Parts: sequence; C-alpha cells; structure tokens
Amino acid sequence: MTPETLDHVALWVAERDAIAEFVTERVGMHIVDRTDAFTLVGSNARRGKLTLFAAEGPREPGALKHVALRVSNLEEASRDLGDGLTVDRSRDGEAYFDVHEGLRLGLVEAPTDVDYDLDHVALWSSSPEETAQAYRRLGFEEAPAGPSGAPRVEVGGAFVEFHDGEPGDPEKPLLNHLAVKVESAEEHIAEAKELGIEIADIVDAANTYAVFVWGPERVKVEYVEHKTSFSLT
Repeated sequence: MTPETLDHVALWVAERDAIAEFVTERVGMHIVDRTDAFTLVGSNARRGKLTLFAAEGPREPGALKHVALRVSNLEEASRDLGDGLTVDRSRDGEAYFDVHEGLRLGLVEAPTDVDYDLDHVALWSSSPEETAQAYRRLGFEEAPAGPSGAPRVEVGGAFVEFHDGEPGDPEKPLLNHLAVKVESAEEHIAEAKELGIEIADIVDAANTYAVFVWGPERVKVEYVEHKTSFSLT
C-alpha cells in the first residue's frame, strides 16, 4: 500500500450548506464541487479537502476528534475567523474551534505552499499506540508524536494522530472516511486482497477510481486514483 497524500476527509452531515458557508467565509476555502449527494470544499482541489455528504441528523462525532488545517500565518488566519467564535489557543501555534454538528476544526501554523491544506486528522482510539502501528500496514509512515503528544502516522506531509478515548460505535457517525491519493487504485485492490485487508467497496466514478477498506477501529480508508479526466478547480 503506497498512498501519496492525504486527499480528503469525508463527513456525514445534516447541515452541509451551513458548514460550507462557514469554511468559505472564515477558513479560506471555496466550493470545489457540489452535487445532490455532497459538497466538496477546499483551498485547492488538488490538495487536502473536506467532503460533506448529505445525511440525516443529528450526527455524533464517534471516532473523529478534529480536523486541523495548515496555515503559514496563524494570527492572520485567526483574524479571518471573525467575531462570535470561541477559539482554544491553549497550545502555541494552534487554534481550535467548533463549527456545526460536532465538527471541530483547527488551524496549525507550519510551513506550507498552500494555506488551509490538511495538516492532521485527530481520531479517538482505545489503544493509540497499537492503532498507529496498524495504520502502517495500510501504507502510512511512522512519525514522531506531534505537539499534542499523541502517537501519529504520516502520509505526504500530513498526519493522522490517535488520542486516548473511546471511538464508540454511533448509529449516525460524523466521520464517513479518510481518503489518500494513490497512483493506481487497481494495484491497491490487489494489494488489499493479498494482505487480507477487508474491502468495503470499489467505486468507479467520473473523475476517480477508488477502493475503500476497513481500517483499525472500523474507520474506513479510501485509496483514490485521480483519472486523467480529473479537472476540478
């Protein structure tokens, strides 16, 4: 398994328009694509994005603790958040805030050529160290702990970190899946079968070809290939 980058974080939400409005007005993103089923938002279509799938509410966070975006200047990005928002600045170089439906976003100051790219996804785990090791089987690289001290893994300069806590098994979770970009989905289908990794689904769409597998603690991971027709802006 050889993922190249953390492509997107997919969420099930009942208020996708409200969340899209928040991130486009306050968090430097724009709507990349919108269909009857989902809204795709990001600062750059070829970098880290959020996919907001329409679903019945209320949603429960489940395994998802927060999603953090990377910015080159935290003070400027914090000013863009505007008024009326409670922001947690308890760690230097980071700011966290709640959006809607249990979705918590963060801003992390770090060198980046694209502001508001994905920096990390924080997941709750009943066994963080073991979960981090299990993600290495899925092609994620070993990485030292970040500022939070939580174990984490790396893919293409972004991270998935595992915080001590029960992810639970909610009926209506907020997290749909994590997606990593790959050169060939077909090769990853074969590799998953060879490794005995449970395949959840295979989707051949207009611009992408993807295989979804079940990761540790029933977090779904998508290996997505961008077809030559991929032309989102």
